[in-house]
Amino acid sequence: MTWQAVTTTPDQLGESPFWHPREQMLYWVDIAGKKIRRCNVVTGAVETWPMAAPHAQEPGCIAPAHTGGLVVGLRDGVYRAPQWGGALTCLHRFTHDNTITRANDGKCDVLGRFWVGTVDESKAHSAAELISLDCRPPGSITVVRHAGGALTGNGLAWSPDNQTVYWSDTPRHVIYAWDWDASTNVTSNQRVFQRFEPKPSGGQPGMPGYRGRPDGAAVDVLGNYWVAMYEGARLLQFAPTGELLADIATPMQCPTMPCFGGDDLRTLYLTSVSKERSAQELAAYPLSGCVISMRVDVPGPPANGFSD
Repeated sequence: MTWQAVTTTPDQLGESPFWHPREQMLYWVDIAGKKIRRCNVVTGAVETWPMAAPHAQEPGCIAPAHTGGLVVGLRDGVYRAPQWGGALTCLHRFTHDNTITRANDGKCDVLGRFWVGTVDESKAHSAAELISLDCRPPGSITVVRHAGGALTGNGLAWSPDNQTVYWSDTPRHVIYAWDWDASTNVTSNQRVFQRFEPKPSGGQPGMPGYRGRPDGAAVDVLGNYWVAMYEGARLLQFAPTGELLADIATPMQCPTMPCFGGDDLRTLYLTSVSKERSAQELAAYPLSGCVISMRVDVPGPPANGFSD
C-alpha cells in the first residue's frame, strides 16, 4: 500500500471527505479555513467555496443530497446548499452555546437522515452530542438526540447491514458502538468498541508508545472499521469483532478522516491537519494538511445521500 498526494496545498483542518456518486468528485471541508473544497481527481483541479457572510462559519461536516447540492453542518446549525457556491438555507438551529460548540463530524444514514456529532471546544463542559435530522417528508423535520456528555464527537459510521452505528469521543480515546434500528432510528446497547491508551500528561506527538486518538472513520463493505489516529501518524483497520487487521503509517502526524472513492470505491482518501502543528513536525511531515490516497483491496459503500 503506497500513499499518493491528491492535493499539494495544505488545508488548516481537513475533514469530512466523501466521494460524490454522481459527480465522481472528491469533496471535503477545511474547518478552520472556513471553506468547502472539491477535487476532480483525474485532472487534479481543486475548487474552493469560502463560507461568506452571513454564514462565515466553520463547516464541520458535509454530505451529498439526493436532489442535488449539499447538507452542511456549521457552528450554529445545519444548512441546505442546493448548489455549489449558492445560498444556504437553515434547516435546524443547534440549541448548544455556539461560542464554544460547533458541528464537527457528520454523515447521512441509509434512509437519508443527517447525523451530526458536535465538539466542545472548551473541553470543560462535556457539551458535545450526537443528533440526527430527518427531513422527510419535505417541509418537516424530526431531531433525535442519540448521545451526549462528550468532548469531541467523531468516528461516525454504520455497518453494512445497518444494524450497528459507531461513534467516538476523541479526547477520551474511545470508540463506541450501538445497536441501531434504521426504521425507527433507535440506538440501544451502547458498548465500547475500542479504547486506546491516553496521551501522558505533557506527552508530545510521536512519543514512543502513544498511538494517537481516534478521529474520523469509514467502514468498508465487509464491515471493517477504518479510523484515522490523530497525532498517531497512522490509520487503523478493525474487524467488526474488534480485531486489529491493519496498522498503516501515514505521511502526516495528524490524519483526520478516511473515505472510499473512485470508480470502483477502492481508493481510500484521507484528510489531515496543518494548523497549529510545530515547525519540526511540518518539516518531518510535509504533506500535513494535504489530502492523500491509496488503493485498497476491499471497497467501501457509496456515500449515503440526504433526503429532503
